Amino acid sequence: MKERLKTAALTLLVAISLVQSYLLIYRLPGTGSVVVSSAGYVRTDEMGEQRSVEDMLYPDRMIIHMGSDKHTIFYPNSAFYKLIYARIQARDFAAFQPQPIAAEDWEKIAVNNPGIELSFGSGLPVSLLQKTMKLTVDPTFETADINRIWIYSGTGEEKPRAFFFSANGQDVYEAKQLDLTVQDVLQHVAFGEEWTPYTPLKKHTLYVPSKPVVLSETVLETDAFTSDQMQRNLFADPAVTRNIHEQDGSEIYTDSKRSLQIEDDGRWMTYTDPAAVPATVADATESVLSAVDFINQHGGWNGQYRAELSEGEASSTDSDLNVRFQQYYGSLPVLGSGTVRYGYMNLILQQGTVSFYERSLLETPREGKQGPQYKLVGGQELIDRIAKVEQVHGLKVVDLYPAYTPRMNGDTLRLVPGWVAKLSNGTNATFTN
Repeated sequence: MKERLKTAALTLLVAISLVQSYLLIYRLPGTGSVVVSSAGYVRTDEMGEQRSVEDMLYPDRMIIHMGSDKHTIFYPNSAFYKLIYARIQARDFAAFQPQPIAAEDWEKIAVNNPGIELSFGSGLPVSLLQKTMKLTVDPTFETADINRIWIYSGTGEEKPRAFFFSANGQDVYEAKQLDLTVQDVLQHVAFGEEWTPYTPLKKHTLYVPSKPVVLSETVLETDAFTSDQMQRNLFADPAVTRNIHEQDGSEIYTDSKRSLQIEDDGRWMTYTDPAAVPATVADATESVLSAVDFINQHGGWNGQYRAELSEGEASSTDSDLNVRFQQYYGSLPVLGSGTVRYGYMNLILQQGTVSFYERSLLETPREGKQGPQYKLVGGQELIDRIAKVEQVHGLKVVDLYPAYTPRMNGDTLRLVPGWVAKLSNGTNATFTN
């Protein structure tokens, strides 16, 4: 009996010794657990949540065409949006056949045929789209960047048709094989019949609600990640960093190679790593995957985000590629500005290596308090307002959607709803009435 007890005690001591040895080798004193990724980044403090790239890939809106020129729009996180998109994700699309976009009269199709149109902003490479949808691709289709998917049921046709639009504005790919039925499409479209009707403008490139839209302000109490936390997350050895105070009140931490700048009273950070990498063509899919991995390891996610590639960068020919993660609260994006930088993370990557990273350091709860209601103009009043924006700026409005504008009031963050009109030069004009 004594021998068994001795053996058990010895085994326990050996196990404790191994654990202590592991901690001494793989942990830095006072910094928490450290995990080194395949890219050589160091993950330390558990701050925000961990997310997968699939969580970031979804349409920015869903246009429902109901025939007889009746339309409505579902935005992310709304019940019908989630239901319809989940069903489409479960379906198979294959046998893609390319054709010129001019081969079909899309305005006529929008007017007459029930269908679902998914918008993916500036576009996603097919290789990324495959991570959120079941696509069987061939060499002709696999190099495309897709910014729209349109599934509709044609009059008298036995099965629906599905088209994938190239971001270049010239090509479209029809999936000749899909396991959706006409009844599936009609059932999805029926969800929009009791929703707010939208009026098409500019050959069905803009849609405005036929009546005002009432949205509430959201009020969020805030905390913030500290500069010490970010140093431990971004530098392999924070002990060798030095602090530089700038005249504008910002602080810079550097290890003589990388730098971390804290601005806006500790609410915003910018990190740069000028590591030289070969100047070869950037791969958009690799860059997005690396960007998600980097944020998981360096701060995590403090809300819901959607991946976006800068205009024209889905098939970048440069060695640098910009990946932006747009934050959403509920169904609407949060569009920060020079006044309050909040609502997005921005990264620049060189062949999968992050050379620039900026984000808000604010922490906010998942649910905020409801503030005052805003009546966003609709109908003819909104159409007139769009015309006024174009007149004032001398530019065409190419997109229109509701969004939140963040405003700080002490330690309280207010998310104020309003219309965002995107202009042809890429800038935005925001208004509530």
